[in-house]
Amino acid sequence: MIRKHCLLLMLFPSLISVSAQDSSKTEKVKPFTGLSGFRTFSIGVNGGVLAPVVAIGGSNDFSKWKPTIGYGFYIKNQFTHYLGAQAEFLKGTLKGDNSKELGDGSLPNRPYSSFNTDLNWAASVSAVFNFGNINWISEKTPIVPYVSVGGGWVAYQPHIVPTGTSQEINYKASGSIKEFFIPAGFGIKILTAPGINIDLGHRMNFVDASNLDGYDRGINKDKFSYSYVGLEFSLGKKSKPQLMANNPAFQLQRDLQDENMALRNSVSSELSKNAKSNEDMQAKVNALQAELDKLKADADKDGVSDYFDKCPNTPAGDKVDGQGCTLPKVEVPAPVIITEEDKRIVKDAIRDLEFDLGKATIRSTSFESLDRVAEILVKKNFSLKLAGHTDDIGSDESNLRLSKDRAESVKAYLVSKGANPSRIEATGYGESQPIASNKTKEGRQKNRRVEFTLY
Repeated sequence: MIRKHCLLLMLFPSLISVSAQDSSKTEKVKPFTGLSGFRTFSIGVNGGVLAPVVAIGGSNDFSKWKPTIGYGFYIKNQFTHYLGAQAEFLKGTLKGDNSKELGDGSLPNRPYSSFNTDLNWAASVSAVFNFGNINWISEKTPIVPYVSVGGGWVAYQPHIVPTGTSQEINYKASGSIKEFFIPAGFGIKILTAPGINIDLGHRMNFVDASNLDGYDRGINKDKFSYSYVGLEFSLGKKSKPQLMANNPAFQLQRDLQDENMALRNSVSSELSKNAKSNEDMQAKVNALQAELDKLKADADKDGVSDYFDKCPNTPAGDKVDGQGCTLPKVEVPAPVIITEEDKRIVKDAIRDLEFDLGKATIRSTSFESLDRVAEILVKKNFSLKLAGHTDDIGSDESNLRLSKDRAESVKAYLVSKGANPSRIEATGYGESQPIASNKTKEGRQKNRRVEFTLY
C-alpha cells in the first residue's frame, strides 16, 4: 500500500507537466451549445482502506476494528456540470475482534472473539454532485469537490471465531449473504492532465442487515467505510474538455471579453483608415465600454454581476445562489400544543358522530361538532388521524370497506370546511379492533365508531 502511494506521488509532477503541455490542444466549447462538445463518460479505478466502522454510527458488534485493503472501479456518466450518475463495484475484506477494553476496563463478554468477512462484491448506482467548477476568477479549476449518495446490493460471507477457541467457522454454511445497502460519500477530484483525474474520497456504507460481522446482536444495523485513492479516465475525443471540469462562467466572461477586444480592434482599424468617422467609431467604443461596465456592475453587492443577476436588489447580508437569488431559509416549525379544550372538542365530535345505518353518510346532527374540529384544524394547523371501526355483523370485507368509507366521509367533510387534506389520514380497520363485546347491542354500538387522534 505504501509503495503504491509513493509511486503515485512520483507520477504526480509528470501528470502536471503533461497537463501544461497539452492544455493548449483542448477545444473551447461555447456556452449553451449542449453536451456534444464535451466528454461525459469516464471510468475509474481505486484502492484503499476498508473498515467495519463509519463516522456516523460508529462501529459494529466487535470492540476493535482492523483496517484492510479494498479495491474497486466505476463507470460514470456526467449529465450536467454539477450532476452525474455512477455505477460502481467494490471488493475486499472486513476484520475486527473484541480485544479492545470497554469503558470500565473490562473486555467484552460476547460469544465470538473475532470475525473476518469477505466482501465478495458490492455493486451500486449513485448520484454524484460536483461543486467548485464555477469560478469567475480562474479559467481552470484544479480541484473539484463532490458528494455522492445511492443504493445497491452487497454480497458477503462472514467467518467468526467463537470465544475460547481458535477455530474459524462460517456464519452461513454455504454461499454468500446478499443485502441492500446505501453508500454515501464525499471527496475531491484533482485535475492533473486532460482527461485524467486523481480521485481522493471516503464512502460510508449502511447495510440493511446486522450480520455483516457474523454476529447478529439485533441492536443496530451494520455498516462499513472505504477511504480510497484512484484515477479517473475520461472517454472520448482527447481535444474535448471534461464536462465535470468545465468552467462555463469564466468561459462566458472570456468570450465576451474576446468579442469586445475584437470589436475594439476593428474600430481602431476603421478609425485609422477614415478620420471622418472618428466620432461615430468613438461612440461605438463608448457603447462597448458601457456594456463591459454593465457586465462588471453589481448594484446589490451580492457577488453576482447585474448582467447575470436574476434577482436584483437582494437584501444586504442574504446568501444567494449562482443566479443572485436569495437561498431559501429553513424555518423551524412551531411546536404542536394540544390544549384540554382541543381534546374536549374532539371528544364531543366522536360522541356526536352518527351515520345512516349500514352507510358512510354522516347524519346532520353530527355537523356542529365536526365544524368545531375543522375550525381548530384550520386555525392551529394540527394533523389528524381518523380510524374507522365496525362491529362483527357482516363479512370482514364489507366491514373493512365500510369503516374505510366512513373515515373518508369524515375527512371529506372536514376538508370541505377548509382543513388541509394532506394533514388528515383516514384509515379503516373493520371489525379487527373492538373495544367492547360484540355479543351485546350496547357493545356493538360502541364498536361502531370513528376515532380521532390529534397530533
